[in-house]
Amino acid sequence: MLNNIYVALIHYPVLGRDGKIVSSAVTNLDVHDIARTCRTYNIKGYYVVSNLPAQREIVGNVLEYWLKDFGKEYNPSRSEALTVVKTAMYIEDAIEEIKKIEGKAPRLIYTSAKNGPDRISYSEISKIIKKSEDPHLILFGTSWGLPKEVLDLCHYVLEPIRGNASFNHLSVRAAVAIILDRIIGEDIEVRRD
Repeated sequence: MLNNIYVALIHYPVLGRDGKIVSSAVTNLDVHDIARTCRTYNIKGYYVVSNLPAQREIVGNVLEYWLKDFGKEYNPSRSEALTVVKTAMYIEDAIEEIKKIEGKAPRLIYTSAKNGPDRISYSEISKIIKKSEDPHLILFGTSWGLPKEVLDLCHYVLEPIRGNASFNHLSVRAAVAIILDRIIGEDIEVRRD
């Protein structure tokens, strides 16, 4: 069963250039492109997580335009993709909302471009998710990645996309698409609304 996956793009807490916890800015491209990927792979919800009200308002304005205003008629495919987008102030808020939807808290999956101990392969996590009735929330960091405090909350840590590469700095949009394809591939149920 691969219809129990959620995605969160984390803007807080994330690491800044100096390794300290910061809030990063929401980008319009991340909202649109990750939503399109999530909808393509039948992801149940895509959370944009930011502790800054102005940043969540930006996401709200994008959704308002494409789901209710001129954008809905102008580009219905874009509108449909954005139906999976939600905002949350903190990771814990996204977890609580998923818990209300699913009746249980999601299993958390940490992603990183860095190698480290106890990393799980994409085929392993795919098998785990398929066998599980639990929801799963895949966390993607912005800026310089997710801090250890987030790692400590997680049940699984995915291997990096390019573990042995001398250069490994994909955009988060590309990383989401690659990771979802490696986990789900063509093994999805078609959503019928």
